[in-house]
Amino acid sequence: QVQLVESGGGLVQPGGSLRLSCAASGMIFSMYTMGWYRQAPGKQRELVLSISSGGGTNTGDSVKGRFTISRNNAKNTVYLQMNSLKPEDTAVYYCNAKYFSRDDYWGQGTQVTVSS
Repeated sequence: QVQLVESGGGLVQPGGSLRLSCAASGMIFSMYTMGWYRQAPGKQRELVLSISSGGGTNTGDSVKGRFTISRNNAKNTVYLQMNSLKPEDTAVYYCNAKYFSRDDYWGQGTQVTVSS
């Protein structure tokens, strides 16, 4: 059974930083494209960043230059480093694992709130 467990969310002031982690189990982690998505109230879920099995990344327009994604295949974990946070980054952040069109798994989400 595949599980994706996010951690690291919380309340942070504008301009601050947070690092989210997503620990995966029940899958061959290194084979999957791992991604972070977010959903703010009243808005559609959107891609933040993704990283392929080969290390290539895909970045959502709203976070370019501020957020980075990395993965540690030995720890079955993907990270999202978020810097220069803005109030508009407030959302539930979800971890995602994809393997072509065959598999598509989601974590339960972690809340990130950017507010003074």
